[in-house]
Amino acid sequence: MSQVRWGIISTATIGHRNWQAIKLSGNGRVAGVASRSSDSAQAYVQQCQDWCAFEEPPLAFGSYQELIESDQIDAVYVPLPTGLRKEWVIAAAKAGKHVMCEKPCSASLADLTEMTEACRANNVQFMDGVMFMHTERLNRMRAVLEDGSSVGDMRRIHCQFSFCADEQWMETDIRLDSSLEPQGCLGDLGWYCIRYILWSMNYQMPARVEATVLTERHRQGSPSAVPIEFSAELFFGDGVSASFYCSFITENQQWANISGTKGYLHVNDFVLPYKGDEATFEVSNADFVMNQCDFEMLNHRRTETVQEAGNSALNSEETNLFRNFNELVLGGTPDEKWAEISLKTQQVMDQCLMVAREKSAVTSI
Repeated sequence: MSQVRWGIISTATIGHRNWQAIKLSGNGRVAGVASRSSDSAQAYVQQCQDWCAFEEPPLAFGSYQELIESDQIDAVYVPLPTGLRKEWVIAAAKAGKHVMCEKPCSASLADLTEMTEACRANNVQFMDGVMFMHTERLNRMRAVLEDGSSVGDMRRIHCQFSFCADEQWMETDIRLDSSLEPQGCLGDLGWYCIRYILWSMNYQMPARVEATVLTERHRQGSPSAVPIEFSAELFFGDGVSASFYCSFITENQQWANISGTKGYLHVNDFVLPYKGDEATFEVSNADFVMNQCDFEMLNHRRTETVQEAGNSALNSEETNLFRNFNELVLGGTPDEKWAEISLKTQQVMDQCLMVAREKSAVTSI
């Protein structure tokens, strides 16, 4: 097998960009799409083929189960709503299919544990869809953090991921339906923030968390409200602290900052590199210089540039994500570290939401 044959379970819009990523990976192709009807699946296939065509058109399946059972599929990409993922990830694993799961992976740590155990028991790869984990920029930032002089001893991490949704989105999007997306903005955006913090800490788990649902809301028909604005503090055993803020009601931001005893590292677009820009991050070391009554701040700043352009689809985060996944599948030996990273992210997210709910300090719209 020289290419991994992918099946996409769902006709969600998020799959469009990953359709192209699979094609550009060079070691994978979309072989099938499943929807609740074959007509819907075929329409999705045609739409994507018109935009980014595979030489062999993918099959259209009229049910998720039909795709999972097909011998034409090696791996499945699962962008279903969070509340539906557990059933189909487990079913795919039992059918011997490798699994790429969108984030947040599950409604709870208990559910995700079942999902990853099913993958382990059936010797299939599990990985979540956090794209920035598969960039050279992340490797370069790790080298800077560990060089001993650029940042020094890490003390503080902070990140924000947000976008400002309009009223129509608030009234209709599934991310405001607690039965489908129970974690709201915490799951949709906070998952990335938590992952970045854990990555920064080499996956050391926090000793304590504090969290607040700042604002919550639900769309019509939702059983209950979900967070649409959330903040949290994480405290680690060695004195490092971290915080994150995620929101559906604050304009587009996706920055992260790591401060230490000698300087700080800042990245403006840690989730999705800005289109047209090269992937960069900034390292800053400032000095306060005083000469009798005269004083000034000197900032020794440098920008690190990584040769992977934000608008280069061939080397995009998504393409690297699927390329790396495919290599693991083609190599025949699943790497369990990816499941472990997902489980740690889910555990911290669950803890943050539990603590925030127990405080009950929520502003409702």
